Amino acid sequence: MSPLTLAELADLISARPEDIYGDAGATVTCAVPFDQAGPGAVTFADNARLCSRVKDSRAGAVIVPRSFSGTASANLILSDNPRLAFARIMQYFYPQTPSFSGISQKAAIGADFVAGRDTAVAPLAFIGNKVTLGERVVIHPNVFIGDGVCIGDDTHIQANVSILENCVLGSRVIVGAASVIGADGFGYTPDEKGRHVKIPQTGIVQIDDDVELGAANTIDRATFGRTWIRQGVKTDNHVHIGHNVTIGEHTIIVALVGIAGSTKVGRNVIVAGQAGIGGHLTIGDKAVIGPQAGVARDVAPGKTVSGTPEMPHSQWLRVQQVLGRLPEMKRQVTAMQRRLESLEKAMAGNETEDNN
Repeated sequence: MSPLTLAELADLISARPEDIYGDAGATVTCAVPFDQAGPGAVTFADNARLCSRVKDSRAGAVIVPRSFSGTASANLILSDNPRLAFARIMQYFYPQTPSFSGISQKAAIGADFVAGRDTAVAPLAFIGNKVTLGERVVIHPNVFIGDGVCIGDDTHIQANVSILENCVLGSRVIVGAASVIGADGFGYTPDEKGRHVKIPQTGIVQIDDDVELGAANTIDRATFGRTWIRQGVKTDNHVHIGHNVTIGEHTIIVALVGIAGSTKVGRNVIVAGQAGIGGHLTIGDKAVIGPQAGVARDVAPGKTVSGTPEMPHSQWLRVQQVLGRLPEMKRQVTAMQRRLESLEKAMAGNETEDNN
């Protein structure tokens, strides 16, 4: 990307001209971590340790908090959120640019295919019938897109992804490599002989705008209606979301999480790594599910739970303090039990002597 002056950089991150301390005409050509920043690079400092080192930085520009009061030889830009500002600068300098363009003749394309302008479809992709792609969509190699799928503008589908029939993806969605969207939900019912009879899964998966799914996610289609991933949701790798689940706006789901069918997860929830959430539950807005938690009950809005079965995080911390002492406590209880038995025998002997 072309270099930016500090004035252009400030405009990019919605900073004001008076937030620039230094040469507004100086240019930067890249965005790098603090320790790697030299002349021509922009970096950021958002904690006390890094802010104390700004005075020694050789960077072309450092983005610092508005509360910064130290000295600096580098140009500075004040920001309410230096990390967020730096993320936006990185998006400018390191945009996602596929190595291919246009619709490859080596892709298999079905009937009634509609694609917006600047769409890129790589070799060996398969696109079914009646598929609609928006503008600037990128489809990587070995992607399977089933009949009737609709995908919005500026969405990137990475290699080896499968998007099955009739699913709907919004704009600016990223689907990580090897993910499966619209697999059949896990639905069976036993017959009179105990055999498992499949319940047809007739619904879809709907993924709203600005969602990012990590690699190897599996999102099951609904039995009826939709499995719904709402706007701004971000998932890590290896996440499984069951049929008819709804994930609320801007929720974060970390790796190896499993969410069973028909559960409703609210807005701005955090689900930490390896947590499991049972079916038909409600997780309230801004709740936090701790790592490896096993959730079997509803979680109220704003609550933090940990452990299996889940419990309030403060209670779980107390439990963890006790667990390491259990062997010692068992020895103490056993010793107390023996002493009690000895006292009971002695008291019984005294009662016998008194009766005589």
